[in-house]
Amino acid sequence: MTEATNSRIVLASRPKGRPSPSDFRLEQAPVPTPGEGEVLLKIRYLSLDPYMRGRMSAAKSYSAPVEIGQVMEGGTVAEVLESRHAGFKPGDIVLSHSGWQSHALANGKQLRKLDPATAPVTTALGVLGMPGFTAYSGLLTIGQPKPGETVVVAAASGPVGSAVGQIARIKGARAVGIAGGPEKCAFVRETFGFDAVIDHRAPDLAEQLAAACPDGIDVYFENVGGKVWDAVFPLLNTFARIPVCGLVAQYNNEGEFEGPDRLPVVMRQVLSKSLTIRGFIQREFIAQRPAFEQEMPRWIAEGALKYKEDIVEGLERAPEAFIGLLEGRNFGKLIVKV
Repeated sequence: MTEATNSRIVLASRPKGRPSPSDFRLEQAPVPTPGEGEVLLKIRYLSLDPYMRGRMSAAKSYSAPVEIGQVMEGGTVAEVLESRHAGFKPGDIVLSHSGWQSHALANGKQLRKLDPATAPVTTALGVLGMPGFTAYSGLLTIGQPKPGETVVVAAASGPVGSAVGQIARIKGARAVGIAGGPEKCAFVRETFGFDAVIDHRAPDLAEQLAAACPDGIDVYFENVGGKVWDAVFPLLNTFARIPVCGLVAQYNNEGEFEGPDRLPVVMRQVLSKSLTIRGFIQREFIAQRPAFEQEMPRWIAEGALKYKEDIVEGLERAPEAFIGLLEGRNFGKLIVKV
């Protein structure tokens, strides 16, 4: 092993609203030495995901925040450099949760071996990893799409949204996507095979969505919130199901929300239409993991499910790429090639 320095990006300050590059700091530290039962990893790929914005805040959430000065967290694909664990040897490629750095120590019990001959290793961070499983488990457990129903999903060009729409079609439902810009909309329609796609930037978003959903909406997979929710809400059918996966339009908001209190209107519709609205974290459905690991690779092999990756070169570019992710500048699953 010749590596002597670990490059790492730590949280320098908690953002107020939109994160800025100054909220991150690139540091150099010695490469650690593995202890008994540990392995030393060289990070090859880092996943960037919207949930990381919540970890930058000290607000109470379902997971502890990243502390100031601590390495930003994230899923990674890594190569084993040194091993003091019987289950791993140098050269093994593994899935880990090592965060924004070039090297890391990991307990062997926390790692999963990847076979590059089975699928590109980056898919373990996307369609065959957390985002894909989020789409699979949230849609099938909460959304429960049925043949002939209409499923709408926001952020439809992203790793979760694109999988949601394609799985809905596999299950016999209509898939209507909402994406940002003509290029993304065309890709969602032509490559991912959605039945209809609406540009969320269109001034007549609500009217276009209503035209694309003449029979209303049976399942709305919520990734965004904001004006997209406003367009979807009046179209929800009786007994509609709404898996709430993310609210990226609101992640940078600070303090109280502006505008009138619309909760009474929402609750009246929840009651009168018997709506099911459930937030979820994919780890709640871990029992579905074996089924996911069987079905998703098969659907990909059969051509029924496609994916797109957006790979950025260089760890130092991670902060700006992440800021762009929150603004929808990425196109596909955002990954940093460390």
